[in-house]
Amino acid sequence: MSFTEITWEKGEVDEALVRDKYAKLTKTLIEKKISITTMESCTAGQIASLITDTEGSSEILKGACITYSNEAKIMEGVPKETIESFGVYSSETAEMMAGVCQKKYGADIGIGVTGSFGNIDPNNADSIPGEVYFAIDYKGEIKSYHCKVPAQKSRLYYKLYMADVIAEVLLKTI
Repeated sequence: MSFTEITWEKGEVDEALVRDKYAKLTKTLIEKKISITTMESCTAGQIASLITDTEGSSEILKGACITYSNEAKIMEGVPKETIESFGVYSSETAEMMAGVCQKKYGADIGIGVTGSFGNIDPNNADSIPGEVYFAIDYKGEIKSYHCKVPAQKSRLYYKLYMADVIAEVLLKTI
């Protein structure tokens, strides 16, 4: 599978701007009647949380899964063979995550996010700090992306950084 490399020149993220971007994204999804769901690992539900910060988001957010462990991803429907063959931190796993949640919730858009932020994951040999894969399944068409995340001042800022990148891609997609 191929993925798009995302290179972003900004270092530290601006939380207020990310929140504003998600308000715009959520209002656009509501206006266009496009439903969305997420399966998040390293972002730990941050994307779904940002979506629900906007009034009326229940019209478009079908549900969300936080699948921080490999076992949780498998329990939600990501094939164990995908993780074993390609690694949990891979475009293939992100694509499966996006596709599984999109189908499970019957949403127009499914987002899958997996990666490592500031430290090595002792449970997975393919862990490279600062490398994140995400995929967007939009009505059955899946596109995956790879992003190198610069050091951030906290775990929250790592999550906000990735949420910002994903919002940029979503706003160009819809």
